[in-house]
Amino acid sequence: MTHAVSSSSSATPAADASSAPAPITFAELGLPEPVVAALARNSISTPSPIQAMALPDAIAGKNVLGRAQTGSGKTLAFGLPILARLAQHTDRPAAKRPRALVLVPTRELAFQVVDSLTPYAGAVGLNVRAAVGGTPFNKQVEQLRRGVDVFVATPGRLADHLRQGTCVLDSIEITALDEADQMADMGFLPEVRAVLADTPSDGQRMLFSATLDREVQSLVRQFLPDHVEHSTQDGKASVRTMDHYMLMVDRGQKDLVLSEIGAREGRTIMFARTKLGCDGITDRLRAVGIEAESLHGGKAQSQRTRVLERFKNGRTPVLVATDVAARGIHVDGIDLVVHVDPPADHKDYLHRAGRTARAGEKGTVVAIVLPNQRRQIQRLTGMAGVKATSVNVAPGSAELSSITGAQKPSGEPLRAVSSPPRDRRDSRPRTGGYQGDRPRTGGYQGDRPRTGGYQGDRPRTGGYQGDRPRTGGYQGDRPRTGGYQGDRPRTGGYQGDRPRTRPSYNQDESKSGGFRSRTERRTYDGFDGPARAR
Repeated sequence: MTHAVSSSSSATPAADASSAPAPITFAELGLPEPVVAALARNSISTPSPIQAMALPDAIAGKNVLGRAQTGSGKTLAFGLPILARLAQHTDRPAAKRPRALVLVPTRELAFQVVDSLTPYAGAVGLNVRAAVGGTPFNKQVEQLRRGVDVFVATPGRLADHLRQGTCVLDSIEITALDEADQMADMGFLPEVRAVLADTPSDGQRMLFSATLDREVQSLVRQFLPDHVEHSTQDGKASVRTMDHYMLMVDRGQKDLVLSEIGAREGRTIMFARTKLGCDGITDRLRAVGIEAESLHGGKAQSQRTRVLERFKNGRTPVLVATDVAARGIHVDGIDLVVHVDPPADHKDYLHRAGRTARAGEKGTVVAIVLPNQRRQIQRLTGMAGVKATSVNVAPGSAELSSITGAQKPSGEPLRAVSSPPRDRRDSRPRTGGYQGDRPRTGGYQGDRPRTGGYQGDRPRTGGYQGDRPRTGGYQGDRPRTGGYQGDRPRTGGYQGDRPRTRPSYNQDESKSGGFRSRTERRTYDGFDGPARAR
């Protein structure tokens, strides 16, 4: 077991960027030579401010509290020290017992962390694996059985593994919490506390966050004793390379303005408050010839992965996303963020804005503001600590073009891409409804036209026929005139609110998808959410 090396006080004063050392290379920060060489191959030679400050203490084994804006390099700030410390081992991790744990709030962020760390982990013979909802559980079980060095997980899926005994945390040497403020906003802190309580108390812990709200501070007090704090900003939008605008538009011109913005050159991300809003905006943009796709929790994980990949490689220049979905988007080269709908609060404003001006690049953030939204946006930007310039714009106006690069779209409609979510576990094309795990000749047929009720295994003219002809649907144990008969127990068919012993279509849960296994009952906009008692 590797033990944390604590600083002399419970929390040393936050260091600022001006007092941080300015090393020439990562090697001076104490990273292993193979990792330094791998960084150089990826053209990463100079550490960011948060990396320069946090790496020495983290490599030394101290508990670290890091505060920095999104896009400042936090992933490598905690990830590289984890690899440096684990690389000192010569033994392999035991089955079911990972040696380091990284907790993240969303699935996309988990994959981003894995992608970011894998090249450097491979350089020192380590592996990094993800465990998130919407991906095969058994595959994760097999990976854990073979041994995992760095386990990157969302709270909901990790809780599943702990509950089923497929993951044990008693060998965790280092735990890192990424985007802790977002986990608090999404209601994950009870699960985070339970996980941290299961890890060895003498292990090293690192917590990175853009802001330190009251809930995050309580987490720090409870689980980060004798920590050192490093901060590169004050929690507000201090990115100087980011320009903020309020684009004042008339209500009837909003869609036209959005279409011209969407037709610009470059990578653009637009934010809507709801899943339906995302799909509606996407469909309207595609109707005028703009390659846009939506990203939200109503899509299966495989769909979201493909959408994000097309956005990364430039095939889809416009991404329309909800706040929760976008919290896992760490893509360089996004030079315009558009608030189509006002964010819920100033923290969401900052998280949205943080998708641009990453790694020192320039970026622009614009809010589309209707006449009745002006005060709301002014209040949000004030609380976020940004000064947004108010500009009146209209379709085709010079101001709109100069700020966003807007131009007239082609007007040639593209195929609509929004569609209902599909079953994550069984995605084979079907002509009917729930088909189970094997072909059937009858039974419930999904959305196919029917002339009666339950059709069974042979043609019938009405509902369930039992052992003698009847005139209606399900007849129960005595003759009745109609179909559904209330709350009486039955041995088949629709069961109302009664618990079932096999996975089925979940009528009573407000989910955006259909089939849900019992290990997939926690979602937050489709992402792993707080565990609920079943």
